[in-house]
Amino acid sequence: MLQQLKIIISGGGTGGHIFPAIAIARAIEEMRPGTEILFVGAIGRMEMEKVPAAGYKIEGLQISGISRSNMMKNISLPAKVLKSVKRAKEIISEFNPDVIVGVGGYASGPTLWGGLRKNVPTLIQEQNSYPGITNKILGKRVNKICVAYSGMERFFPASKLIITGNPVRQDISGLEAKRNEALEYFKLKNNEFVLLVIGGSLGARTINESVKNSLQLFAENNIQVIWQTGKAFHNEAAELAKKYSNIKVYDFISKMDFAYAVSDAVISRAGAISLAELCIAGKPAILVPSPNVTDDHQTKNANSLAKESAAIVIKDDVAVQQLGKEVIKLAMDKALRGKLSKNIETLAIKDSAKRIAKEIIELSGK
Repeated sequence: MLQQLKIIISGGGTGGHIFPAIAIARAIEEMRPGTEILFVGAIGRMEMEKVPAAGYKIEGLQISGISRSNMMKNISLPAKVLKSVKRAKEIISEFNPDVIVGVGGYASGPTLWGGLRKNVPTLIQEQNSYPGITNKILGKRVNKICVAYSGMERFFPASKLIITGNPVRQDISGLEAKRNEALEYFKLKNNEFVLLVIGGSLGARTINESVKNSLQLFAENNIQVIWQTGKAFHNEAAELAKKYSNIKVYDFISKMDFAYAVSDAVISRAGAISLAELCIAGKPAILVPSPNVTDDHQTKNANSLAKESAAIVIKDDVAVQQLGKEVIKLAMDKALRGKLSKNIETLAIKDSAKRIAKEIIELSGK
C-alpha cells in the first residue's frame, strides 16, 4: 500500500504563478489520490483568494517584493523576510511535508529556504528563460529544478535540471469544439476577426493604452476585441467601449478556454505561463514584453519564440504607436497567421504538470 504524501506548494502573486501551481496540485492528486496539499502564499496577493476557490488550503506570509518605484518601501523588507522565514519554518513543522515546491512569487523564497533549513526535499519550478536572483541562489541548494527552456545550465547545476515545460490550465485543450459555445458566450459574430487582448491577470498599462488608441481603427476594419484590462483600467475601458459594439471588456476573464477558442490572434505580455498557454492553444500572437520585470526576462522569453518565427514582438516603448497597425496587418495576412500558429504549436509541451508531479513524487521517496 502506498504511503500518503504531504506536499507544500509555495508562490503566487499573479495568475502566471497561481494557475500552474494549481495544475501541478491536480496532477499530483491524479497520480497519487489522497495526497494532502498545502499552499503557502503572500498575504494580500491574489493566491489568497484563487487557491481556496480551487479547493485547497493556504497559509499566508507577510512578504512583499522589492519596490523599484518607491525605495523607501524597501526599508522594512529585511524584517519582512526574516519574519516570513520564521513563519514558513513554523508552517513546515506543523504540516511536516514530504516535499516543498516553489513556483515563483514572493512567498516561494522564504518557504524554500525554511524547507532547506529543516532538510525537507525541495524542488523549484522555474518558468522563465532567465531566472530571478532568488531562484539562482536557491538553485545551488534544492534537490531538483524543473525548467521550460534548454540552456538553463548557465544558471543552475546541470545535474539538477529536468525539462518539463510550463504547466497551464487544464481546460486549454480541444478548443475547436468549444468555438460555437464561445461565440455565444462573448456575444460575437461568427464571420469577423476576433482579437484577444490579455495583459496578464493584473492588466498591463501599455497594452491597455495601445488598445485604447486603436479602438476606432479596429472598428473600421471589422475587428472584434475581447479585452482583459485588469481592475485598474477596467472602468475607463468599459466607458470607452460603449461607443463600439465590437469591443467586449472584462477586468478578468474566467473562461479563458473560451477566449482562446474564439480568437484569431492574441496580444499578450511575455510571461512564461502566458507563452505556454499560447503554445498549447496554437494561436498567432503579438507579444509586448514588460520592461518592468526582473532582469528583463519577458524580452528574453519573447525573443526565444521570435527566433523560431513563432510570434511577433513589439517593444513596450513603441507599442502605443505600432500595435494597432500590426494587428491590422496580421488580420489581413492569413498565410502569416497560419505560419505563426504552426510554429508556436510545435513548441508546446502538453503534459508539463504530469512531468513535474512525477518528479515531486519521486523526490518524496514514497
